[in-house]
Amino acid sequence: MTKMRVPKRYIIVFLTFLCTNACYVERVGFPIAYTDAADNAKINESSKGLILSVFYYGYVISQIPGGWAAQRFGGRRVLLWSFVVWSFTCAFTPLDPKRTTFLILSRLLIGVGQGFIFPSIHTVLAQWVPPHERSRSVSLTTSGMYLGAACGTLILPSLVRYGSRWIFRIEAFLGFLWSLIWYKFSVDPPRTSMGEGSLPISRSRERLKLTNRIPWKRIIFSLPVWAIVVNNFTFHYALYVLMNWLPTYFDKGLQTSLEELGFSKMAPYIFMFLFSNIGGAVADHLITKRMLSITCTRKLLNTIGFMVSAVALMVLPLVRTVSWTLICASISLGSLALGRAGFAVNHMDVAPKYAGIVMGVSNTAGTVAGIVGVWLTGLMLESSKKESEDLTSFEGWKMVFLVQGFLCIISSVVYLAFSTGERIFE
Repeated sequence: MTKMRVPKRYIIVFLTFLCTNACYVERVGFPIAYTDAADNAKINESSKGLILSVFYYGYVISQIPGGWAAQRFGGRRVLLWSFVVWSFTCAFTPLDPKRTTFLILSRLLIGVGQGFIFPSIHTVLAQWVPPHERSRSVSLTTSGMYLGAACGTLILPSLVRYGSRWIFRIEAFLGFLWSLIWYKFSVDPPRTSMGEGSLPISRSRERLKLTNRIPWKRIIFSLPVWAIVVNNFTFHYALYVLMNWLPTYFDKGLQTSLEELGFSKMAPYIFMFLFSNIGGAVADHLITKRMLSITCTRKLLNTIGFMVSAVALMVLPLVRTVSWTLICASISLGSLALGRAGFAVNHMDVAPKYAGIVMGVSNTAGTVAGIVGVWLTGLMLESSKKESEDLTSFEGWKMVFLVQGFLCIISSVVYLAFSTGERIFE
């Protein structure tokens, strides 16, 4: 009997899916472990906020350097070493909430380590995956984030009873395990990628020449790149605001705790996982069957995703019931995940040779959006609290969701006007 040969690019894509899965298990795991330890140590809310936010500062400053490093040294190598760095740091992170300096440094280093990951992934996928498979490949890879967040949120809290430190050990183990698997099974694509991917692989010397010719000015002033950046900003603004403030909305606005929601609280993440992969499959089908051009396909899915999300966000504060709030949140985040088959794959359409660089630029905007969105939402709610004494007033929450909805509409219009699916950087 002959053995069935699985194309190498499928293995690479599946491993990048496991990569994002492990990263998001770590991201949701640290707040669970640290909050439990901090509560036991009577740490105030201000100090908690500082420690929880440090990761994102390390993450945002490493996006563009991550794209440059992947371009210079190769995405496969940078991805491996960034994973080893954050896994090693996680394994030795002190969980004593009173050792603030050590916690800040470790979280900053983990943020930097994970900041190199997504630019590296896009560099790897741009080399391995042909154009007609890019949508579902990127969608599968990014859907690992949502599945990881769902699994982490569901499983990790149960480990607290055995000691919060166990969460760090599990995260570090997953990181080291993935690193070993990646080291064993990942390779650079063939010298000419006609059989597997879409771009010829360059050796170290050729990669250095490419690095010296990175068209930074053209990238920064490119309208199609800015269309990607604007939509990445809005996607993460909505995602991070809902992730961070929706539990408070349930607790204060709807008088319902997350514990009372049970498994239903996983619905938004499950919707994101499903619709991310649906969007990728639909996009590749439209392109492969030549039903639409790459440009029209990207614009169609991006527009549907962001517009449906905008409607769901604007309706959310009006329904005022737990079940309908969950439905609206799930539709909103699921639609945004569908829209990733538009803007999130577009890096590799317009700049396959510099996909990691463009991803670094746009993901920097996305991370800044998360920081700004969570902070701005806090200011809006604090202002509302002063006027109505508490956060039970739906009027105060209405503005929070309307801002996200309007951003989705604006971003969709920008993408329709300026995006393209054609290669603009050779």
